[in-house]
Amino acid sequence: KKSIVVVALAASLAACGDNDSNDPVQVVTPPTPEPVSYTFDVTVSNLTAGQPLSPIAIIAHTEGTLWQIGSPASVALETMAEGGDNSQLLALENAIANASSEGPVGPGVNTTITLTTDSLEALKLSLATMMVNTNDGFTGLSALDVSSLAVGDSLIRTTVAYDAGTEANTEAAGTIPGPADGGEGFNEARDDVNFVARHPGVVTNEDGLSSSVLSPEHKFDNPLAKVVITSTHTEAAGTIPGPADG
Repeated sequence: KKSIVVVALAASLAACGDNDSNDPVQVVTPPTPEPVSYTFDVTVSNLTAGQPLSPIAIIAHTEGTLWQIGSPASVALETMAEGGDNSQLLALENAIANASSEGPVGPGVNTTITLTTDSLEALKLSLATMMVNTNDGFTGLSALDVSSLAVGDSLIRTTVAYDAGTEANTEAAGTIPGPADGGEGFNEARDDVNFVARHPGVVTNEDGLSSSVLSPEHKFDNPLAKVVITSTHTEAAGTIPGPADG
């Protein structure tokens, strides 16, 4: 009898083992996280009395800078600083998102630009705009870290005047693209020191430079602009109405 029981038990265990081995193994795949977008409002106030700012470029990136004091300006920066054209800056390869103001920003005027990116890790924002009543003067912020900015929080910065070092500050008729002259913008020839520096300021026709088309109203002091960067949204992609989401 014992042998019969042992044989029956072994057969039962073998059957259980066969059933277990034939059951399909179910693998649970975790759901793919929804892409997240991060939105910033950048408000720029022109603090000058007589220097309109060219259309303002905002670039989101994780590496590099738009300029460095003592180093030559890129062609993209030169093009913007001499003629106010920001299209090459907006097309930089290291940009993960970009935005531009709709037009120039006059003295005493402010504008708000909205930028949205799908990455926050190591995120930096850069801003650049030309003082159009100069030869190659510009202002902005280069590689400001915004990766830790919580929704609803803001960073406030002021900007100073820079000289691209690509065009001599002659202030002569025909060399300045702004309303003070309506002259030439970008010129690929470089006839100055060929490195970015702090701008020394303008010398007007009332300061002894008789050939200058600039007058005292075109002078400027630092700071040139006030910049307020506010984190406004963090949302899953598909929840923000717009061309990408419909």
